[in-house]
Amino acid sequence: MLGAIVGDIVGSRFEFDNIRTKEFELFTDACAFTDDTVHTLAVCQALLDCQFSLEGLSDRARDRIIEFTEQHPRLSYGTRFNQWRLNEGKLPYNSCGNGSAMRVSGCGLVARTLEEALALSDAVTGITHNHPDGMLGARAVTAAIFLTQAGWEKKKIEELINNDYYPMNFTLEEIRPNYSRGRFLNTCSVSVPQALKCYFESDSFEDAVRNAVSIGGDSDTLAAIAGSVAAVAYGIPQDIAQEAEARLDDQLKGVLHTFEAALACR
Repeated sequence: MLGAIVGDIVGSRFEFDNIRTKEFELFTDACAFTDDTVHTLAVCQALLDCQFSLEGLSDRARDRIIEFTEQHPRLSYGTRFNQWRLNEGKLPYNSCGNGSAMRVSGCGLVARTLEEALALSDAVTGITHNHPDGMLGARAVTAAIFLTQAGWEKKKIEELINNDYYPMNFTLEEIRPNYSRGRFLNTCSVSVPQALKCYFESDSFEDAVRNAVSIGGDSDTLAAIAGSVAAVAYGIPQDIAQEAEARLDDQLKGVLHTFEAALACR
């Protein structure tokens, strides 16, 4: 899940100031974690609470996401999400936004089978993003992470995504000039396949994150998704990991380290 956090932090300064190049300084003083990091680690904490099982996971994910949001209230959470967390009933709000896909990296990492990974994804997604595409986007990212960890080749994973989730019949070079120009694209159907393509066309972790920033759009979320898969495939260079961790507060850093330690003991 650190890959998602790195991508979020690197992409944060470009979310509303897109660039169309891979040539940029990776970290500056303007970089900071966003709601993507907070909700990714909230889901990780929920998975820890449930000992990586499905039992009670939806309730724990709901509670942890609300708790972590209230601990970091100044970030740019979506309007409908804020209405949901403040609503007494806490019913899912049929969202197809890419917030479902940016927070599920932990599900792909802890599962022992693809079926389990997708079930975990559904459990932490359906509490808010119960629109079919919100669910599908989260499942696509979870599947890509799980299968990468299982040793599948990128080409084979891309074929599965193309066949079971989203058409992947485009290249980054083709979409880079005009993707998201004039409108902010943040639904799963128009951001998850693009984010995954940033990994499929990469040759390193850093390259995947740079790919994601370079196409514009919802830069922090695209880079978080691309980074979450790329970290499993390539690992994260130590200097990049340290730069990202240094921007986390103690509470978030503690969840990250506890989750990593629990994974290592499996």
